[in-house]
Amino acid sequence: MTHSTADRPLLPVEEFEELARRSPKTVRLEFINGKIEVKPVPDGAHYDIVRWLQKLCLQHVPDLWLYPERHVKVEKYRNGRAIPDAILLPDECLNGEGGWSDPEGVLMVVEATSHDSDTNRRDRIEKRDGYAAADIPIYLLIDRENCTVTVHCEPKDGSYRSLTTRPYGTPVELPAPVGFTLETEKLKKFAR
Repeated sequence: MTHSTADRPLLPVEEFEELARRSPKTVRLEFINGKIEVKPVPDGAHYDIVRWLQKLCLQHVPDLWLYPERHVKVEKYRNGRAIPDAILLPDECLNGEGGWSDPEGVLMVVEATSHDSDTNRRDRIEKRDGYAAADIPIYLLIDRENCTVTVHCEPKDGSYRSLTTRPYGTPVELPAPVGFTLETEKLKKFAR
């Protein structure tokens, strides 16, 4: 039996991109750690969390924009393909970008966990490591299962050197290059 890894993927990344392009809109495919991942279509609370965060970013960093569900190249050598719940970039930065954006210029990537069996491995481990390997400065994980917010920052050598976890309702600092305090009380409304 052949196991895939980022070094020995199941298929070339170009073939994955074609497969993802042709997949039905009811599923979202990602290519993480050399294998195809099926990401569940978000529920309403998931979208509300991203909308809430968009409003906060617009208030605090109006020259930046939080783009929902933007396809991004991740991992070492950019061989992975992820669809984060949102990415923070300078406004109008995607002009001319193709289907999968290079992580250059991405200041923060956001994931809100889903209520499925793969969320621990996918959002808390594999995607975190892929974002760090792509040198994305901040990975914001909104953990709906644990009702916590985790800020991963200072990527170096494929991992984040600093992380801060706070329960919903506790302010958490989004360091530079974002640079504002995230008031998380509203997230309690989206908990289940």
